[in-house]
Amino acid sequence: MHAHITPAVLTFNEAPNIGRMLERLAWAKDVVVIDSGSSDETVAIAKRFPNVRVFVRPFDTHWDQWTFAQKETGIRTEWMMRLDADYILSEPLIEELRTLVPAEDVSAYNTRFVYCIHGKPLRASVYPPRPRLFRVARGRFYEDGHADETAVEGRILDLIHPIFHDDRKPILYWIGSQARYMALESAKVAQERNLNLPDRLRRDTSLMPFITFFYMLFVRGLILDGTAGLHYVLQRTLADIMLKLYLVDRRVRGK
Repeated sequence: MHAHITPAVLTFNEAPNIGRMLERLAWAKDVVVIDSGSSDETVAIAKRFPNVRVFVRPFDTHWDQWTFAQKETGIRTEWMMRLDADYILSEPLIEELRTLVPAEDVSAYNTRFVYCIHGKPLRASVYPPRPRLFRVARGRFYEDGHADETAVEGRILDLIHPIFHDDRKPILYWIGSQARYMALESAKVAQERNLNLPDRLRRDTSLMPFITFFYMLFVRGLILDGTAGLHYVLQRTLADIMLKLYLVDRRVRGK
């Protein structure tokens, strides 16, 4: 099925990641990269790959970037695979995609993720499966807090093999990104009524960062992953602290 899939990638200052990521997409005849105006070597690295087409579009929202990728870049294949620049396709997943024969009523496939810290795979993360492979004509994008989701018309199945999430950018970049993301997430959590249990806990209790720390470290077993596991647990705990700070700030300011 490789010939029927166009991977699409959003980038912004992804020089530490984009080369490793695109190397795993050599099987695709056409790869679309939508860059938001990187100031590093991201675009130059992407252009080294003969199967990659690069578009530069100023960032407004993730929804708009993905919609541009889907509708304005000349994708000719039936299927699109939406990827972040720090996603690494596993070799078994690449082979699974090659042999995939979807029924006509199948509109998308969920992929699960293995989170990595500087190349070390972790045994658990908070990353849920997402529909990353879908028929172009049956998918659309929408904003959801700090992130965006893919809405699909039709049946969704699960792929067996994972994508590795392996971000190699400096930790200061991650902190800055999370500060922006949690500002958006706080607006969603503060205003939405039909929240799931974790989001209700983030909104209604100050204990959520501590719950996250102990749950991920001990219940999910990341203590067994050593320093890399602790690194990830501290990341998620800090993200919950940022989110709670934004929520408290909204209350102090009367929002």
